[in-house]
Amino acid sequence: MMTQLKIQIGRLAKILLVAAPLIASAAESPDPYANETPAQRDSRMAWFRAARFGMFIHWGVYSVPAGTYAGKQIPGIGEWIMNRGKIPMTNYQAFAREYNPVKYDADAWVKLAHAAGMKYIVITAKHHDGFANFATKAGPWNIVAATPYGQDVLKPLAAACRKYGVKLGFYYSQAQDWNNGGAAAGGKWDAAQQHDMDDYIDKIAVPQMRELLSNYGEFPAVLWWDTPTDMNTNRADKLIALLRLKPGIIHNNRLGGGYKGDTETPEQFIPATGYPGRDWETCMTMNDTWGFKSYDQNWKSTEVILRNLVDIASKGGNYLLNVGPTREGLIPGPSVEGLQAVGAWMRVNGEAIYGTTATPFKRLPWGRCTKKISGDETTLYLHVFNWPKDGKLVVPGLKNEVKQAYLLQKNWFGGHKKLKTARDVNGMTVSVPPAAPDKISSTVVLKIQGAPEIAATAITQESDGAVRLLASEADLRGGLQYEKGEGKDNLGYWTNPADTATWTFQIERPGKCKVAAEIAAMGSGKFEILVGDQKLSGTAPDTKDYTKFKRVNLSGTFDLPGGRVTLTVKPVAEAWQPMNLRSLALTPVK
Repeated sequence: MMTQLKIQIGRLAKILLVAAPLIASAAESPDPYANETPAQRDSRMAWFRAARFGMFIHWGVYSVPAGTYAGKQIPGIGEWIMNRGKIPMTNYQAFAREYNPVKYDADAWVKLAHAAGMKYIVITAKHHDGFANFATKAGPWNIVAATPYGQDVLKPLAAACRKYGVKLGFYYSQAQDWNNGGAAAGGKWDAAQQHDMDDYIDKIAVPQMRELLSNYGEFPAVLWWDTPTDMNTNRADKLIALLRLKPGIIHNNRLGGGYKGDTETPEQFIPATGYPGRDWETCMTMNDTWGFKSYDQNWKSTEVILRNLVDIASKGGNYLLNVGPTREGLIPGPSVEGLQAVGAWMRVNGEAIYGTTATPFKRLPWGRCTKKISGDETTLYLHVFNWPKDGKLVVPGLKNEVKQAYLLQKNWFGGHKKLKTARDVNGMTVSVPPAAPDKISSTVVLKIQGAPEIAATAITQESDGAVRLLASEADLRGGLQYEKGEGKDNLGYWTNPADTATWTFQIERPGKCKVAAEIAAMGSGKFEILVGDQKLSGTAPDTKDYTKFKRVNLSGTFDLPGGRVTLTVKPVAEAWQPMNLRSLALTPVK
């Protein structure tokens, strides 16, 4: 008996010896996902990856001035009016007395999102102005205590999300808080704002985060941090530790303190190749502002919104599309109409969006592609923006044999029109009807055997005449290297100003184009882009992180000739700082 006990004690000691480093590692990090396995992460992220489409809601006190202060229209986005207009705290807080959303109907909001095909909602629980759209004990600057409405607007939204099977997430500005003593991008403008940042974190941010993670049942499913201004590791640790209150919650990369989060968050643009190895979500407005501005009528068309959705899904990302309700609680009419049109398309084509993964093609001349893999069969969803006039849809470089081909949109009899395919030197050609099923984006389905095998093809213009130049396709000179994996898909090690990157491509539709670049850098170095004797100059954004990319729009245009064109990116030697380059986009000037 004693011998067996000694053996068991010995085994236990060995187990503890092996487990000790893991226990210590978990204890050292406040991040509940610090030791998450890939399988655990895949399980946690599964619903998000399948969703592909969500609604962002920017709503708060800023909807009262609606872009105008002291009789002047304040430039910039609506929710930043306090900062952009340098409004004193006392004056801004007075707007809360007019924030009375008596027409707010949470059920109608969620019903609209659900009908549009959106699978989740993220709403501003607290934006940079520090106003809480929920009941909180961490101060009086909230919708219950400071407004005539006097009710928590998140609780009915959570109830409606449960009713319609929509996930609910909360946006929370953890660092910037212009009324409660947090940071302020660009500096503070009112003596009343002077306050200790750590005091704000301890007395406002941490208690409110605990409330948000505890008071809404199974929600939030997503936590959307924003702008990590002055967020050091110590401050971030206090907040990330609270995620243990909501096991399985997904959070983004904007907390700060060195935490990567679960998702990359490109804002107002679609990265050329997504973020390979990382989950990501493009957030985008329907006009030019997030929070409501009464005079912003620059609404995106249904075509733009739908093709953005398709483009994002084809790169393995999610589309978080924003609405900015009025102070009465109404979603603007153009937003409602746009979402209803998107919903009609999704009811026919949703299968080609939900649960899909990124395209196997680097480019397609007529549109985009999403895919699903099941066992040894792959389903390719061909999203055709430009329907072929000759009835021949060429799928460039596709080597696999096609088992089935058909239109996703059903016919009058509830079936799918089958299509014929044939292989030729260009890849696979699909014979399609003369008329497109949908004028914005029609879906052709190809079922193929095995994983997609795609032959390399030349760089050509896309359906809208644009040219995408990817890091992986550049001809490199010097020590410049292509980096890939774990979110990397860029040219790096650009430390020598003598190094260059060159692309050669074919132009069938010549004309003027504007140029945008995706860049990450630790300094604002200067560079040039050359096409023949034409030159554009650019400055890299100081993103303070070689993995944080921003889109830079260069001034001026190129006049692209027809035929074979060569483009080169080269540093300006006397003003060079190393940068990482993900892609270039050449877009026709209309």
